[in-house]
Amino acid sequence: MERQIKLFLKFIETEKKLSNNTLQSYRRDLVQFEEYINENKIRYTHVHEEHVKNYVSELTEMGKKPSTISRSIASIRSFYQFLVRKGKVKEDPTAKIQSPKIEKRVPSVLTSQEVELLLEQPKDADLKGIRDKAMLEFAYATGMRVTEIISLNIDDIHLDEGYVTCKGESKSRDIPLGKMCEKALKEYLDHSRNILIKNDKEQALFVNINGKRLTRQGFWKIIKYYKEQAHIEKDITPHVLRHSFATHLLQNGADLKAIQTMLGHSDISSTQVYMQFQDSGLKDIYQKAHPRA
Repeated sequence: MERQIKLFLKFIETEKKLSNNTLQSYRRDLVQFEEYINENKIRYTHVHEEHVKNYVSELTEMGKKPSTISRSIASIRSFYQFLVRKGKVKEDPTAKIQSPKIEKRVPSVLTSQEVELLLEQPKDADLKGIRDKAMLEFAYATGMRVTEIISLNIDDIHLDEGYVTCKGESKSRDIPLGKMCEKALKEYLDHSRNILIKNDKEQALFVNINGKRLTRQGFWKIIKYYKEQAHIEKDITPHVLRHSFATHLLQNGADLKAIQTMLGHSDISSTQVYMQFQDSGLKDIYQKAHPRA
């Protein structure tokens, strides 16, 4: 089974162009399932629906969240569908397995005042402060995922036109920037990034003090630092900024469908946790509704 897992991961990496984080999630889920069937002396080619049900029950008894169990089932399902296509097994044992219902909740959201306070913290007195100001403004202005932000290259930013091209896992999308974000980005590009980078061939938009592409951990540490500087009690992560972006747009009258486009949700139900539908043009909506546009 170990060999088949490697082949499967290679296949989805090549064919589906999944991010490294998603691939690692698949790997963890499948290795954990492999350990379970090995402990129960079940060959992977002889796994039946009942075995998967028992495994799901065990995950539930271990206190795993419904979202974790649902993802695990999805990983096993994708793996066995791969094996069916390869002719290694005749049937997908997960075909009739239903994922647990996941309650869609809006996570912690900052108030507009808290966002203002957070974004006021980085000072433009040094290279790092200029970069941090641009990063925080950018995260709140675009609502992009942290992985998407750190993956951006210089060529993805179109300052003259006022938008960024976000290249997601399946398709790209253009997101307006807003004047405050544009100003902070221009300051960063003109007076910080070109000094931070050690190699002119570096394409990353946001770089660390060593001139290399910023990591997820680096981004999280920066947000945590400024949260403490602002004395904000709420837990603030890049994802909280993303949800604050969507919530504040809706509170100011933006259309849910437009926000779905900006967030990159493939399914409107993922966006419906925020509010209800309205209608209008994407850029006009952004200009009117985003507090810092």
